[in-house]
Amino acid sequence: MTAMGTPQNNNWAKALMSHLRRDFWSALPAYIGGLVVLFWIVVALTAPLWAPYSPLDMVGARLQPPSADHYFGTDGLGRDVLSRTLYGAAQSLPIAVVVVVVGATVGAVLGAAAGFLGGWTNTIVMRLVDVTLSFPPMLLAMAVAVALGPGLKTAAVAMIIVWWPLYARLMQSQVISVKQMDHVEAAVSSGVRRFRILWRYILPLSWTPILINATMDFGQVVLLAAALSFIGLGAAPPTPEWGQMISEGAVNFYTWWIAAAPGLAILSVVLALNFIGDRVRDVLDPRSTT
Repeated sequence: MTAMGTPQNNNWAKALMSHLRRDFWSALPAYIGGLVVLFWIVVALTAPLWAPYSPLDMVGARLQPPSADHYFGTDGLGRDVLSRTLYGAAQSLPIAVVVVVVGATVGAVLGAAAGFLGGWTNTIVMRLVDVTLSFPPMLLAMAVAVALGPGLKTAAVAMIIVWWPLYARLMQSQVISVKQMDHVEAAVSSGVRRFRILWRYILPLSWTPILINATMDFGQVVLLAAALSFIGLGAAPPTPEWGQMISEGAVNFYTWWIAAAPGLAILSVVLALNFIGDRVRDVLDPRSTT
């Protein structure tokens, strides 16, 4: 028998502790990110309960720095910056959900059809994807937003146009790969209907990369939405939206507090979503950790 404290037991114990530490620290950022995202979701749904003032009311002197009455100061019209930041969550978070969900759905459907049907369907969808992806994402979103006019709805449409080709190409490659597997060929040879083959035998093995990408993209959509609002192509004043608030605060360095609160809000949301996305990728794609 091997006695306690021998090299064999020490090596096993070290390996176990290393495994536990790796798993713990890899999951801890995701837990923190989940709490941060949950916090902002609650704020977005219940902003009137937390905000000390209305986001549109002029409740103080203009350009007042942070104080006991206004924790993040006031803007150029005397509105409370903290209150506007809290209300801004109800503008910035829903648009990210809409863009990712709609973009992923449209892209996945078109990509699955292209990969499964092939032929002209694949050619048309993939050429459209190639044309869309040939433009820089920010430039394309700006062009669409300018064509449709400023506003959150048009900004969402512009970002969906930017995002869906990424999911279409990913789903198309997944479907083509899975379609060549033995169980799919067996289903085809046994006379199973084509739609049933796609729905039952191909899609269940193709959705994982889509989910991973969608989780990772939430933070990027928040940033892009803020960027469009920053340059005047998103939410229009006086709507309390984070990017538009940063644009107001960026005019003068000496009024830094106007942009500080929405900037910190964007930073916290994007980091939290990236933490969650990393963990989802590690769980659903173990090869990413090797």
